[in-house]
Amino acid sequence: MVTILAQFRINEGKEAEAEAAIKEMINAVEKNEPGALIYAMNRGKEDPLEVTVFEVYKDSEAHKAHSGSEHMGAFSQNFRDVFDRNSVKIIPLEQIAAVQR
Repeated sequence: MVTILAQFRINEGKEAEAEAAIKEMINAVEKNEPGALIYAMNRGKEDPLEVTVFEVYKDSEAHKAHSGSEHMGAFSQNFRDVFDRNSVKIIPLEQIAAVQR
């Protein structure tokens, strides 16, 4: 399994565009990536401009497929205007233990 935690900020005034881009990305992952076991984007309760993405992939091949997908490329284009490029933080995680249902 490959697990990633990613964080980035929405540019002020771009909240509606960001939400649309996020929903479009989630739909594309759901339809096109069977190896994405969990792909969730969450808004911060204390800071609604902060987005945290929790990603779990079946294996490294599934993660590579996501990274190289057309929809990931399209989502990345949004960072030009909608999201703060300088705020991106990608944290690879190693699972110690989990409950999976």
